[in-house]
Amino acid sequence: MYEQIQSNIWRSRLLIVGFIVLIGLVGYGFYLAYGDPIALIIAVGFAFATSIGSYYYSDQIVLASTQARPATKEEFPHYVNSVEGLALAAGIPVPKAYVIDDPAPNAFATGRDPEHGVICVTTGLLDIMNRVELEGVISHEMSHIKNYDIRFMALVAVLVGAIAMLAHWFWWSGRFGGYGRSDRDDEGQGQVIFFIIGMVLAILAPIAAGLVQAMISRRREYLADASGAMLTRYPDGLASALEKIANDEHVLRSANKATAHLFISNPLRNLGGVFSFSTHPPIEDRIKRLREM
Repeated sequence: MYEQIQSNIWRSRLLIVGFIVLIGLVGYGFYLAYGDPIALIIAVGFAFATSIGSYYYSDQIVLASTQARPATKEEFPHYVNSVEGLALAAGIPVPKAYVIDDPAPNAFATGRDPEHGVICVTTGLLDIMNRVELEGVISHEMSHIKNYDIRFMALVAVLVGAIAMLAHWFWWSGRFGGYGRSDRDDEGQGQVIFFIIGMVLAILAPIAAGLVQAMISRRREYLADASGAMLTRYPDGLASALEKIANDEHVLRSANKATAHLFISNPLRNLGGVFSFSTHPPIEDRIKRLREM
């Protein structure tokens, strides 16, 4: 578990560095296509700004995108008290408690480290969970915070969105950036190449994003299940909660492909597609593992 924590910390750093390099290469592609060094400067600046912003404000970006609001003791006393008690048991600062007004039962954790952790659940989850089931869900999310999963997963959510935006930038720049309008053959050829790259990126970006999210999420869900069960000493509570979530047919309206991997259960499981990838391991397998503990 401690090895996983250190791995998450280093992978977060490598993810930021890799993203900056990727955007730099994209800027260089602009330079090759149009011979304009300003494009390279803009691309590198965009990479730094997005990376720094995703590190410090990824939790706020995710909370805003999911339409979450702070939970108060007056409105949700049991939920807030459970977060406080389990944080004490886990030995981490008390995360901020948020709720999403939605009947679909689900939950996620976010933030850049345990000192800035956030746990968010839907009102639908609070409506159908008993005490031990709710504590099982919170312990799972608490484990994501303690294991530093939240930093890496939130970074991926923001940076994947930035890459998708970059793909659209390529696409529209190729279409309306003067393709085929230059009298110089070398410039015309550069714009043709630029247009083709943009088209390929626009097609492959959502596929690559799905693959990345699937790869980083599945293993972390198993680890958080096990860590959460260790925290409550009652794995059946989380197993029962997962069964209720799996049997619910509501679709979380505020979820999207960039944030789906953050949730305890895939909120888009009923919205598959040709190039959709599961960001979570089979929920039946997770329940089975918990029952066998």
